Parts: sequence; C-alpha cells; structure tokens
Amino acid sequence: MSVDFDVAVIGGGPGGYIAAIRAAQLGMKTVCIDDWKTDGKPAPGGTCTNVGCIPSKALLEASAHYEMARDGLGHFGVDIRGVGLDMARMQARRASIVRQSNDGIAFLFRKNKVTFFNGTATFAGCRDGEYRIGVTGDEVRQFTCTHVIVATGSKPRPWPGVPFDEKRVLSNTGVLAMDAVPETLAIIGAGVVGLEMGSVWRRLGSAVTLFEAQPTLLAGADRQIAQEAQKQLTRQGLTIYTGAMVRKVKPVNGGVAIEYDDAQGQVKKAVFDKLLVSIGRTPYTDGLGAENVGLALDERGFVKVDGMCRTNLKNVWAIGDVVRGPMLAHKAEEEGVAVAERIAGKYGHVDYRNIPWVVYTHPEIAWAGKTEEELAAQGTAFRTGMFPFMANGRARTMGSTEGFVKIIADASTDEVLGVHMIGPMVSELIAEAVMAMTFKATSEDIARICHAHPTLSETVHEAALAVDGRALNM
Repeated sequence: MSVDFDVAVIGGGPGGYIAAIRAAQLGMKTVCIDDWKTDGKPAPGGTCTNVGCIPSKALLEASAHYEMARDGLGHFGVDIRGVGLDMARMQARRASIVRQSNDGIAFLFRKNKVTFFNGTATFAGCRDGEYRIGVTGDEVRQFTCTHVIVATGSKPRPWPGVPFDEKRVLSNTGVLAMDAVPETLAIIGAGVVGLEMGSVWRRLGSAVTLFEAQPTLLAGADRQIAQEAQKQLTRQGLTIYTGAMVRKVKPVNGGVAIEYDDAQGQVKKAVFDKLLVSIGRTPYTDGLGAENVGLALDERGFVKVDGMCRTNLKNVWAIGDVVRGPMLAHKAEEEGVAVAERIAGKYGHVDYRNIPWVVYTHPEIAWAGKTEEELAAQGTAFRTGMFPFMANGRARTMGSTEGFVKIIADASTDEVLGVHMIGPMVSELIAEAVMAMTFKATSEDIARICHAHPTLSETVHEAALAVDGRALNM
C-alpha cells in the first residue's frame, strides 16, 4: 500500500514552510502541519511571522516614525506640532501585516500544491519504513509518509518559578501586544529581542531598563561594534546595566519587583510596571511524540542531528530552532531548502560560516564571519579597515551618521574573514559582505568594485580600501 505523502513537514515557520514549498517544487507530494491560530484562523508562519521578526519590525518602524515626527523632522526644516500616539491604530497595523503574511504563506501552499493541516502533529509510529503521523486540531486525522522534516521551532524561556502571564511578566508575545505605553519597563537580557523591544517602547515614551548578566553588551559581536552600540543606545535614553545578575523576580501589586547584583556585586532592588523576560529560547518538542519512534533529543531538548540535518532515524530530518546552531529565521530557511534538496537526491548546502546577524535598533547592527577577538584567539594574523558613516554623503543627507563599517582581512592572503557594521540600513548592506565571503573575495576585490554614488554602500567600499590604508574620503 502506498504512503499518503512523500514528505511531511511538522511546523510551518520559516524553516518548515520553505522546506515544504521546495519539496513540492522538486516533485514530491508534500504536507505541512502547523498548529498556530490567530483569532480562530490558521496562522502559518511560526514565531517569526506571528510574534517575532515581522510584528517586531512593524513596531520598530512605527515607533521610529513617531519619534522622528515628534523630535527629528525639525532638523530637516519640517515643523510638526501636536504629534499624537494612537496605540490602537499602531497595533492594528501590526496585526494586519501579520495576517497578510499568514495569508501569503497559505497562498504559496496552494500555488505549489502543498497540503496544509492546521493542528498539532505527533509521531504515531513507524512500520516498514513508513511513518504514521497523527494530527489533532479542528479535525483529527492520521496519514503515512516516507520522509519527515521536524521544524517545530522554539519557545521563550521563562524566569525560573515565574511563568509568563503576558500582563506584567511578558514574553516576546506579550511585549508586542501591549495596548498602552508602560511608565516603566524592565528587560532581563540585552540581546537582540531585548534591545529591539527596548527601543520600541523607549521611543513611545517608556522608561526602559535592561539588565544584562554578561560583562559586555552583545557578547557575540565584535567588541568595537558592541561598545558603539551601547554608547548610541544609552545616549538615546535606554538604561543598560551590564554585569547585572538578577536574583529574584516577583510580581507585586501593580508591577514586578526585581532584586539584582550590580557589576560591583552590590545588591539592589527596583519595581517596574512591566517586565520582559528575554533570556533565550528552548526547543519546542511538546506533543511531537519523539518517544513513540525513538527520535533522539539531547540533554537540552534539541533534536540531535548531524551536519546534514539527519536525525538518528532513517528519513527523519530536523531543521531550524529545534536543532543546534543560531536561532535565526534565515538559517532555518537555508536548512529547509537544503534538506528538501537532499531528500530529492540533490546536493543541498548551507554555509554556516557566513550566516549574517542583524539587530534592528537605530543605528542598526549587523555582522557576519569572524570577529577580531575570535581571530586573535586562534592566532590568525589580520588587517582591518574602518570607515565612518559620518564621512558618507548619503548618510549625512539622511541625518543618520552614527556608526561605521569594519572589514577584517587575512594579513597574508587578503581574504575577507569578517565584516561588522553599525549604522543606517546595515541590515541591507551586510548582504554584500556575505556574498563576498561566500566567494572568498579579498578586500581588494571589494575595493575594485564600482559602488554607486551617493549610497550607503560606499562605506563598505571605503572600508575595503582602508584595509590597505588608502580610503579616499577619510
């Protein structure tokens, strides 16, 4: 008896829905199962689309426009008086963008003939190389398949003993949905989510305090970039305590009490209206039924995979946040495409060395490849070139001259080993750096490429020239 599907993808986030579409493009009969619902309607797209990448950028954009209209347009000779904030409309716009994205994914499923089931998928068993998958949702169903791609994603880690109530103690879900600006907002964890959400609510009028246990901000970033980020964000009004070890969190009447050790080891206490707990995420395998088929998980709950995203079970694969590596939507997408192609007998490839990181604050922060600290630790000799946005004509016309671009190149071969940026629209500029490193370009290669004038991309060109000490505009 034939199986119902060639490929079943469990999870409809960036990794899952992309894997399903690519598998269908390659001629395989494919089903994707995802349990997310919004207002009673299926909402494919996972955390990224529903309570992560997309809605956070909607609020970042809206709050930036609000702050610019309120405080910044006078610099351009545009006078606006009586700027108001309509949180209901701002949140309605965020929700509308999310729904458009949900519906867009549903359309792509139909276009590519991917079957979609809304519900929770569970491994029900395996026999003669066929996996049985049960789906519990508005309808209960069961089907068989040959290959399974686990793409169930991750969930926010709560503070020990203090569950998220999404009213006072917030996860990324609750902090995106607030209908009023809190007078005070505390954030435990000054990583990507903490800095972005802190920026949103600070712009809208909240007094925001971030507590970061690490001695420095953005521990994975280049030190010069991280220092510049802390300087700029502090100047804007964010209060950032590094080396701050939070000991106790307790909801109290009207707010949340926090007890912490500061960088000098002194015990301090404070009470805030709201608290965002942003201390990382854990793999989401609830209800997956891994034990029913012997799917191996590690001690932290991640699905164990090899370098090809293969699990311990034949024809079962896993991708995205539920496996090792950075929890980034674009990393999950690349793995989804690669696994679909491997199932089809093709060569699927993911370049884990050059996955870009982006923080959508203002100024934006982006990097890819190695940092100076990493290269020094491994004994690699290198040269660097830096160029400030202050010296870039387009940045000056935009009124956004904070930050710089830094290129790190091998001292002997000149191959670009890392590119680190903080400044306007660097989330877009980092793509050139990733392409350059993917093709093992040298700083001289970038320096010899004609960049349009006036553009922000000229900072990358000038930084490449600066590696050899010949920047032209500095």
